[in-house]
Amino acid sequence: MSGILVLAEHDGGAFKKSATELIGKASELAAALGTQVSAAVVGDAPAASLGAAGAGKVYQVQGDHSSYDAAAMASAWKAIVDAASPDVILASASYVGKDALPRLVALLNTGMGSEVTELRAEGGAVIGRRPLYAGKLYADVQISSSPAVFSVRPNSFPQPGAGSGEAEVVTVSAGAQALTTVVETLQPTSTTADLTEAERIVSGGRALKSAENFDNVIRPLAAAVGATVGASRAAVDAGYASHSEQVGQTGKTVNPTLYIAAGISGAIQHLAGMRTSKVIVAINKDPEAPIFEHATYGIVDDLFEVCPRLTKAFEEL
Repeated sequence: MSGILVLAEHDGGAFKKSATELIGKASELAAALGTQVSAAVVGDAPAASLGAAGAGKVYQVQGDHSSYDAAAMASAWKAIVDAASPDVILASASYVGKDALPRLVALLNTGMGSEVTELRAEGGAVIGRRPLYAGKLYADVQISSSPAVFSVRPNSFPQPGAGSGEAEVVTVSAGAQALTTVVETLQPTSTTADLTEAERIVSGGRALKSAENFDNVIRPLAAAVGATVGASRAAVDAGYASHSEQVGQTGKTVNPTLYIAAGISGAIQHLAGMRTSKVIVAINKDPEAPIFEHATYGIVDDLFEVCPRLTKAFEEL
């Protein structure tokens, strides 16, 4: 094999957790396949620092790419792929990954395994495992064309141990022009991790009964746990939370280490967005709620009694 290339995303020069997570997993796969790991960086970011995560070489398209454009991003990635000639490409199943990565796959005329949660080396190839039908089934995906492209749900693999080395940086030119004009960029006011990358999430459902209760019960618990706030579609439709906080089939797909669902029944549309969570804690006074079939831990009680007690206990810790 000629190598594994990780498309490393960053936000204003700060690499996302998914970037180092994927480089760590790529290093594990490369060791089994007897090949090397490289990374792709588009825009101004400390590319050499990715050597500490395990990248031996980083291909960088420099310049101001802060105004995101899907076609320009795919073109920049294509220039890097042409320079690196990898056999396998790994990317995060983030907003950018879902938007620009399929364009890259089309430019490369190759195949893609989307939103995988597991990767393994077998028979000299990389095989991905992805959930189907809201996690009811899993499919093993092997790409017959080259390079094989996989998008990976964030938090699928542990972060690699921090090293001290720096990667060799190779500058790549990409001349694609953006097809859109960004008029204004609004920065998020929240300091918590984005839902798609959050390791801990506390979600509330329709049982909160009001936006005031949602703010007084769910948000303090999330703050005590160091978690990002999520919500079911029913809670969002009722105006308890914003759509940016919605988890589920029509919201965001998440894959945290800990998912606390308070007052959420567990409809299939919600499960589709969080079923792969490592540990699921369900709080619901209905013992027949479907969420309990998928919960690691279940608390059958009134959330207005349980959540404040949990908040107090976590704050004391």
